[in-house]
Amino acid sequence: MIAIGSALFIFIRSYLEVNDALIVFVKKYRIDPNQFQESQTWITILLLSLLVAATLFGVALIFIYYQKLIKLYRFQQNFINGFTHELKTPIASLRLYLDTFKKYDLARGEQLKYINYMIQDTNRLTLNVNQILQIAKLEDKTFKPTLYKVDIYTFIEDFFKKNPHYFEEITIELSKEDELTRGEYIEVEPDLFEMVIMNIVTNAIIYTKNTKPKLVIIFQKSKNMFLIKFIDNGIGIEEHELKKVFHKMYQIGKRIKGSGLGLYLSTNLMRIHNGKLSAESDGEGKGATITVALPVRGGDNV
Repeated sequence: MIAIGSALFIFIRSYLEVNDALIVFVKKYRIDPNQFQESQTWITILLLSLLVAATLFGVALIFIYYQKLIKLYRFQQNFINGFTHELKTPIASLRLYLDTFKKYDLARGEQLKYINYMIQDTNRLTLNVNQILQIAKLEDKTFKPTLYKVDIYTFIEDFFKKNPHYFEEITIELSKEDELTRGEYIEVEPDLFEMVIMNIVTNAIIYTKNTKPKLVIIFQKSKNMFLIKFIDNGIGIEEHELKKVFHKMYQIGKRIKGSGLGLYLSTNLMRIHNGKLSAESDGEGKGATITVALPVRGGDNV
């Protein structure tokens, strides 16, 4: 709007100044005004062209920023809807179990079963809150993790053994290439790297229409990098979305539950581990592969 207003003002002012100057020039030297009629017409056309160009440029800027505003608004709405769902579900579940305890005198076995369910819900809430807190730290550039050498195969195997309740909806298969991966270590901050694994596996559970979701985890070594490939049988990723899935609040499909922060956070966590995430897929309905790449570290586990 500033560009349009400024262009209009400059045009009117310039036109009047040029017109007055021509009138003064013609009167001063007693020249036939018809000799300047053609020149004045071209000047007018030039000024009008500049005005149109400035107007179009201003409109283009307005359109571009308007589109960015709409995109930001949609991301915000997706985040609010998804994250609200992620918070409300465990809270509603906790309320249900607590009401059950209040109304009924349950046997000890039943009590323990419901208590375990409540622990799972509190863990889920903790995970969501920690993700928000970690994103704030990472974007503030002040976070410095303490890294430890670990046998990555054993680390991930133990992680699934410790948290089976998170993965009851999916079949997980670990495949190890012994000749390539035996005795190899990487450096990670255990809690943060577990968050990366959790986010990838959670996405494999969320982004699927398969009645029997499955995740195959393959361990490989490529030169000085250790690769962990998470291969699912979910809804897949279109080629134009392969990089977008790592953007903040980006989600595939409007009806998919979730916050849109998992892979964004995981990408930043991998960066502070000197590693990276990448995505591959043959397209819609053909599953996806998320690859974790980390530098190999020699020596014994610390």
